[in-house]
Amino acid sequence: MEMDPSLSNCPCPSSLYRQLRFMNADECLMTRMQEMSLDYHFTVEQEVGSSMYAFFGFNGTAGVWRIAAIEEAGGWKDRTTVEDMDLAVRASLKGWKFLYLGDLKVKNELPSTFKAYRYQQHRWSCGPANLFRKMVKEIVTSKKVPFWKKVHVIYSFFFVRKIVAHLVTFFFYCIVLPACVMVPEVYVPRWGAVYIPAIITLLNAVGTPRSLHLMVFWILFENVMSLHRTKATFIGLLEAGRVNEWVVTEKLGDAFKMISAKKAPRKPRFKIGERLHMLELGVGAYLFFCGCYDITFGKNHFFLYLFVQSLAFFIMGFGYIGTFIPSS
Repeated sequence: MEMDPSLSNCPCPSSLYRQLRFMNADECLMTRMQEMSLDYHFTVEQEVGSSMYAFFGFNGTAGVWRIAAIEEAGGWKDRTTVEDMDLAVRASLKGWKFLYLGDLKVKNELPSTFKAYRYQQHRWSCGPANLFRKMVKEIVTSKKVPFWKKVHVIYSFFFVRKIVAHLVTFFFYCIVLPACVMVPEVYVPRWGAVYIPAIITLLNAVGTPRSLHLMVFWILFENVMSLHRTKATFIGLLEAGRVNEWVVTEKLGDAFKMISAKKAPRKPRFKIGERLHMLELGVGAYLFFCGCYDITFGKNHFFLYLFVQSLAFFIMGFGYIGTFIPSS
């Protein structure tokens, strides 16, 4: 077996990671929006981290590891639900570097049901927060990495991207900004509420130019999902009840589509508890109330955003997103 030439060209590479190509990105609107988020992650975050030989997380799929790196890092550990990220951080602290190959595509599938996607996002948000809690002291006291790399891992990788990003998105756009319409003394400048976030969103969407026309839907979708990511982040930081919950992400694949095509159409049946999501409905009701208050007493026209965002919460709260699997 020959070594991949990319490994030999990188100084002390611990792992080789390839970009994922999502085969079912066009299955529904939810998978298209997932593609937008993940394309930015791979095209920008992973590519930049690799080109600078800086730390970037290992996603656990389509990668090759050196056995020596795994052994020196202490092997795989099951202390969190992100064992791939755990191993990558420990290997980085031992001085190993990572290489990302964006020109090599590996087929992958996105979760197309809302239930599966919620479970996945819980794990992806709770796990890093819990890992940060467990490893921050180890990162600080590490002697094999320079000071600025420690700052990058703690501040940029963990604190900003894995914790603050979720909290700011949810609390500012779904709690604080709506509440401001009921407190006229509070003034939120447009550059902070609209212009800067719009620029950041445009930059995040460059990874998927074919979906730029879906950017408004993507923003609304991400704001709704920030509710679950924020909840999961707190669970991870506090090591609360679902901190070690591991639910395998359900992916339907082509087999389900073939079976569904052969079956005669019939009226779908579902349990109310499986389709209703009370957290989304509660936040949607709050945003709708704030919108009604703003249209009656406000002057900033925030109701335009509040009504649309509340509609997004209601749609997802009633389960009308993603692929629906009818009960037999």
